[in-house]
Amino acid sequence: MLNVKIKKLAHGTDVPLPTYMSDHAAGMDLYAAVAKETVIPPGEWKLVPTGMAIALPEGFEAQVRPRSGMALKQGISILNTPGTVDADYRGEVGVILMNHSKKDLIIKRGDRIAQMIVNKIERIKFEEVDELPGTQRGAGGFGHSGK
Repeated sequence: MLNVKIKKLAHGTDVPLPTYMSDHAAGMDLYAAVAKETVIPPGEWKLVPTGMAIALPEGFEAQVRPRSGMALKQGISILNTPGTVDADYRGEVGVILMNHSKKDLIIKRGDRIAQMIVNKIERIKFEEVDELPGTQRGAGGFGHSGK
């Protein structure tokens, strides 16, 4: 298990830490640290604070992703999904919630607003070549492999 340092910020002391909601969940739920009830009208987005900052080890990243229940039941997503938290970032983790529905989204303090997944990242070095190795698919793009 990877140990990650987390700091609750002054405006997030009463907000839960990221939490796995089941034994085999890949993502941890993130909670809203809004000062007061926040409304996101249809077609708009807002940066929602989580009240915490993390210190990921070198070679890791955290991805902030939509919660599937919010997407299906409320039409809510994350504008830059997945959002990336780099290992050298020490600021507050924020979530850019987007309201794709036809009604206001009301965010209250402590609401579960997103999920965060921590991944190991492999650094790469590009090697420029004149030709790429061939494959059966080749340069076939969007929709190339079927419906």
